[in-house]
Amino acid sequence: MQNVEILWVDDEIDHLKSQILFLEQKGYHVETCNNGDEALDMIREKIYDIIFLDEMMPGLSGLETLTEIKKIFPNLPVVMITKSEEESIMEDAIGSKISDYLIKPVNPNQILLSLKKNLENKKLISEKSTHSYQMEFRNIGMELNNPLDFREWAEIYRKLTRWELELEESKDDGIMQVLKMQKEEANQVFSKFIETNYLDWIHGRTDDSPILSHTLLKKKVLPHLDASEKLFLLVIDNLRYDQWKAIQPIIEEFYRVESDEIFYSILPSTTQYARNSLFSGLMPLEIQRKYPKYWISEADEGTKNQYEGELLGAFLKRFGRDVKYNYNKILNLNAGKKLVESLPNLLKFKLNAVVYNFVDMLSHARTDMEIIRELADNDAAYRSLMVSWFEHSSLFELIKYLGEHKIDLLITTDHGSVQVHNPIKIVGDRETNPNLRYKYGRNLNYDSKGVFTLKNPEDGHLPRANVSTTFAFARRDDYFVYPNNYNYHVNFYKNTFQHGGISMEELLIPFISLKAK
Repeated sequence: MQNVEILWVDDEIDHLKSQILFLEQKGYHVETCNNGDEALDMIREKIYDIIFLDEMMPGLSGLETLTEIKKIFPNLPVVMITKSEEESIMEDAIGSKISDYLIKPVNPNQILLSLKKNLENKKLISEKSTHSYQMEFRNIGMELNNPLDFREWAEIYRKLTRWELELEESKDDGIMQVLKMQKEEANQVFSKFIETNYLDWIHGRTDDSPILSHTLLKKKVLPHLDASEKLFLLVIDNLRYDQWKAIQPIIEEFYRVESDEIFYSILPSTTQYARNSLFSGLMPLEIQRKYPKYWISEADEGTKNQYEGELLGAFLKRFGRDVKYNYNKILNLNAGKKLVESLPNLLKFKLNAVVYNFVDMLSHARTDMEIIRELADNDAAYRSLMVSWFEHSSLFELIKYLGEHKIDLLITTDHGSVQVHNPIKIVGDRETNPNLRYKYGRNLNYDSKGVFTLKNPEDGHLPRANVSTTFAFARRDDYFVYPNNYNYHVNFYKNTFQHGGISMEELLIPFISLKAK
């Protein structure tokens, strides 16, 4: 690596000529001194990329010199070199934020490896990731040309998510554009897959179908409930699988991931339908028929998810689980703080279900608030904003508390969201719902080639207001726009994050089982 400035500080620097010569032959520029005071004078006069620092020197010791260096340049990489293997010295050095720790005698290759690890790490990882994805690109492309089942689609989405998270560190716009195009192609094929198979799944016309919103509690949560002394079920509204992978390392400080699964949201992939379905263990039409007082239709005023706690209780009773349970919904900061304060009391329940609405609110805020649009103008920024919130949230405080008390934990969601780019014209009357990814109403007028339609909502186990009610679902990254004020609405909603339609990001969602460490 050319033009790298190294300062090597050692009271026996004359004994290191062979190592220094080796580095200079590799293209590095090395300056030397034999004490801490001179080293501090030198870094005040000149910018260095990295410092090799002897731990045992007369005068200022290596650890004392390290402390002073960090006061001047907190982010300057320092590699500590020592003859001692005492644990306390290692701990002091690590606590002072050294970049590496080498034991004498050091050979030239050890030094070279440390340099590459500290100065070229990001570049080398980026090059490796880019090369690996280029090889994987062809394999994924070939898979998309094959008939895939629901498990294989979940794996395709896992792969694309992994590459997206890896490659965003590379800052290589070219390779990110290739990945974006492959995701678009995958979403196009995935939409056809859903349209071909969805009705068969929900009607039980196939022996092999995925776990869906209305079967998640029965097939996944009940076994955990039966096996656990106490269980928390966290439903983070609108949590995409890539967002889960972004917060996973933070949670793993307190929990071990036992299983990382993907299940399928029902249609429409919105809170009213998917989350009511999740808590009830029923499709929306079945909720309306079995528990009419708990179903609020599209046309009714008020929140469409007022009775999730009651639906959960009815589900547990239906499946013979006579357990003490509690339900909480967190809609704002104060509610989150109160929940954390009440955690000791909540531990008396065998099952606690908690809904956190922040991610969904973030999605809507990104549509309505210009500043949030700027902070989250793409998937990577949207993830980053979510992670920043999570690290300082009451939800994280809750998870830490549960981890400390060894409480089993499940994390899931009701649906994801997709960033929309392509407007589709649709005409509807005043009763048509406002959602941009699906429309519900009478006399809908649209190009049928561009949407997935349920002319008979009961085919999708969905309630309808009258005989002419139709559901129309947008695919991929499309969104519905009315002809009136068309250009304004196209520009206002373009690049916003929406849900309700058919895409991998909306329908392929996480179910995570965790055990406290």
